[in-house]
Amino acid sequence: MRVLLIDDHALVRKGIEELLQSRGVQVVASVSSGEEGVRRARELGTDIILLDVKMPGMTGIETLKQLRASGVGAPVVMLTMSREDADLGAALRGGAQGYLLKDSEPDDLVPAREAVLQGDHVVAQEVVGTLARLVRSDSGPERETPRRAAPFAELTPRELEILECVADGLSNKMIARALQITDGTVKLHVKAILRKLGMRSRVEAAVSAVEHGLGRNRRKSPAPPGA
Repeated sequence: MRVLLIDDHALVRKGIEELLQSRGVQVVASVSSGEEGVRRARELGTDIILLDVKMPGMTGIETLKQLRASGVGAPVVMLTMSREDADLGAALRGGAQGYLLKDSEPDDLVPAREAVLQGDHVVAQEVVGTLARLVRSDSGPERETPRRAAPFAELTPRELEILECVADGLSNKMIARALQITDGTVKLHVKAILRKLGMRSRVEAAVSAVEHGLGRNRRKSPAPPGA
């Protein structure tokens, strides 16, 4: 696994680099500016890019746009302290596949990176509510459908429980550990949830769940193992 880290804070870069390397992840470059990050991304062909949002000169959002304009197709995960609506919206519209916070638990970073590499979108639980507001703002009342009025009627109790975990921003591996089931079982349930809800990504499902009051405040006790 080859990771490129772009962040203007040297101590942050060092800490993330040590965390990833301790988990067997190869950090092929750790750079302090968007300009250098774009250049190294084109040279190195990395598997994933971790990118800060608030940087002097070329910001993280501008760097993201330049990466995509330069033909860099590696998944980009924004790693930031910013909870601002504008930053989250700009990052996702710009093609970022994840939006994580620097004050998250360190051990959450590696599962999130793995989820992105499997094609998932990952968003920190703390900003899922922000994302829900952005989606409501973009869609407007005229796009409401009967499915959104009662969106979870077809879900089984286990699927609903897993959807609550998704709304909390948990990866498949973290859900499996919390519910004492296998990663493969979680993956199958998530696929079934997305199919039943007519959605394309877990982020979209998380937003819908938060909009309808699911998540950490509604969490029930885990179902028996193997359910």
